Amino acid sequence: MYDERLKHTAHHAKTKKWLPRAGKIAAAVVVIIVIFGLGLSVGNGTLTIRSGSTQNHDLPKQLDYTSVNQVYNELKSKYDGKLDETKLLDGMKSGLVAAAGDPYTMYFNAEAAKSFNAQLSGTFSGIGAELGKDAQGNLIVIAPIDGTPASKAGLRAQDMVVSIDGKDTTGLSVDEAVGKIRGPKGTKVTLRIARDKTEDLSLTITRDDIKVPSVKSEILDGNIGYLRITQFNDDTARLARSAADNFKSHQVKGIVLDLRANPGGLVDAAVSVTSMWLPEGKTILVEKRANVAVATDLANGVNPLIGIPTAVLIDEGSASASEITAGALKDNKAATLFGVKSYGKGSVQQLTDLPDGDTVLKVTVARWYRPNGQNIDKKGITPDTLVKMTEDDQKQGADPQKDAAINFLRTE
Repeated sequence: MYDERLKHTAHHAKTKKWLPRAGKIAAAVVVIIVIFGLGLSVGNGTLTIRSGSTQNHDLPKQLDYTSVNQVYNELKSKYDGKLDETKLLDGMKSGLVAAAGDPYTMYFNAEAAKSFNAQLSGTFSGIGAELGKDAQGNLIVIAPIDGTPASKAGLRAQDMVVSIDGKDTTGLSVDEAVGKIRGPKGTKVTLRIARDKTEDLSLTITRDDIKVPSVKSEILDGNIGYLRITQFNDDTARLARSAADNFKSHQVKGIVLDLRANPGGLVDAAVSVTSMWLPEGKTILVEKRANVAVATDLANGVNPLIGIPTAVLIDEGSASASEITAGALKDNKAATLFGVKSYGKGSVQQLTDLPDGDTVLKVTVARWYRPNGQNIDKKGITPDTLVKMTEDDQKQGADPQKDAAINFLRTE
């Protein structure tokens, strides 16, 4: 999404490096794994991938497909039904990639790739909720996107999706769940939700076309700038810089950067946004492959907000690229974090457009580390000041996390 740089493999397939969001967006959503963190490309670093992973040098140069063809011939001769060659090939490729055992390494068929590209542009059809899995393998909501049907219906981060239109989600992959939730604008989907292990809810949500600006901003009480980033898309850097210029012209005393329920996005976008507070050359993230550093993203020197006291809001729905920004600002002592622990998405994926021009392969190629040397995968980032949002707060429209951040800035 932003100044995404494109690289080419030997066969000229287009590749993109990104930090996928923690989950996938449901609703004719993107079949990406995670619209939680699409980090694409690297800011100032260059990721070098050798021809083979050091962990896989013992594998044969080519696989022996004899047994696969045996299965194919048996299926073709005995299956009582109509088989589709394209679906068979897609299934074989999907199975091959799934065998890696990594939820973020995926094969996208033509339809899924098209949906993914639509998501990168910030436009898609669905309910607007990011889906993922918890440690027990349950299907959960990573975060609903502000202003979407999912958000308006009351879906929340960490809600467990028990059933979709009455069908149990046990054993469903995130992709399969997304496929069941997606659908044309105006149609409905019913989700049974388990919340906090105490509530059993049924929500019927009407699907819609989703187009959500990634940045919202305002000036609070005359001297506090409020910058809300819902995801890191291709328009985020531009919109954030525009908001920053407005803050500067109003000589704000402090800034609240709200990254709650932000599933992530492009790496370049996160680097550009984070750079607004940092001196040129400061480390934003380091990428490592087999524990060896292969790329470092540095602040780009475009820093209109440097020196302005800043409070960053995070929660369990803040993932991937939003964690890059929160972690880098904290580690470089440019901001103080408020809220609750973030999601914990610390790997880097690379997207490659395959030779047929329609399908895409997404592969985990590295892990990213904060400036302090920590990888946050499955750990998240703990805020400096813990502030929880209760059920009563949400019902009453109160926002103690935002209030705490504003009060902090007023005393700075």
